[in-house]
Amino acid sequence: MASIQKRPDGAWRARYRDRSGKEHARHFRRKVDAQRWLDESASELVTGLWADPQLARGKLETQAAAWLASHPEWAPSTRARNRSIVGLHILPRWGGVRLGQITTEDVQKWVGELTASAGSIRKITGVLSGIMEQAVATKYLAVNPVAAVARPKQPMKRRRYLNAIEVERLANCAGVHSDMILTLAYCGLRFGEMAALHVSSVDTQRRRFMIEQSVTEVNGVLEWSAPKDHQRRSVPYPDFLADPIAARVNGHHGDRLVFPTPGGHAMRIGNARRDWFDPAVQAANLSPLTPHELRHTAASLAVAAGASVLALQRMLGHDKPSTTLDVYADLFDEDLDRLAERLATARSEALADFLRTNDSPNNPPT
Repeated sequence: MASIQKRPDGAWRARYRDRSGKEHARHFRRKVDAQRWLDESASELVTGLWADPQLARGKLETQAAAWLASHPEWAPSTRARNRSIVGLHILPRWGGVRLGQITTEDVQKWVGELTASAGSIRKITGVLSGIMEQAVATKYLAVNPVAAVARPKQPMKRRRYLNAIEVERLANCAGVHSDMILTLAYCGLRFGEMAALHVSSVDTQRRRFMIEQSVTEVNGVLEWSAPKDHQRRSVPYPDFLADPIAARVNGHHGDRLVFPTPGGHAMRIGNARRDWFDPAVQAANLSPLTPHELRHTAASLAVAAGASVLALQRMLGHDKPSTTLDVYADLFDEDLDRLAERLATARSEALADFLRTNDSPNNPPT
């Protein structure tokens, strides 16, 4: 219900109730302005763009805390990263500012003043946009002022793929850890997924890893979580890994780690790189190389072996095939070349049949 009343002092009092029944009122010198405000509010309520003007007076620091607390699906590393960004970049500039006072123009200026890499600036801006997007969803704001902010383009870094010979060289230099190199390079597991594998997660008959957990070091503490994007999956391993994997799992109880440290604990990627991965990379003359680049290598080797986009998506645990294409579009360039060659061959065969048919005396041209 909405109404306009003239007050004794000559001002016009406009009021309406939102969907929850809460009353909102403002005073205007002219009746036409009061009516315009009521019409705009009614339109916003109908279209879903309405936001509580009282809530818009809240400060961003409160909304940021609510945003950080409302995402149980985040992996521990993602939560730690977002907390760090909020504390180091968002709160110092915007923490004490009212939500309704944050404008696209001000945010754009701030983005231009940030001294960080393009990738970092995109992450920082993304966090602020996420906070404001939640403010929109909870009716603190009508629109997200960060949505229209231009962000610097992140230069595409050429992804590195090892070939099969380089993988063998690296595995040979890794010594007793060679099966871990081969697992990463031919199965596409993330390091944390490999480190979290338990004996119960291995099917030696079907040669399958059941990827159900990941373990990551966050601020010095090992955090266990579901795989990234919560994509639990079954990943086959090649037969040349059958014996090494069987040796690691046979005779052991189900909750034992497949690839433990000498002390029986989950591997930490920093320690693994220091103790054996980086020395092996250096000995194989492949520096610089990270464990995650072996995941890229697995994608490359799989595509070279004829894997489809769907098969690659399932192996890597991407949420959808389009993600796989976005990440590894360059791996399918050769497919386009082969497609052009096949189309040329098909046309040549069709043309030969056409000419042979039309040259036949039994089939004179019409």
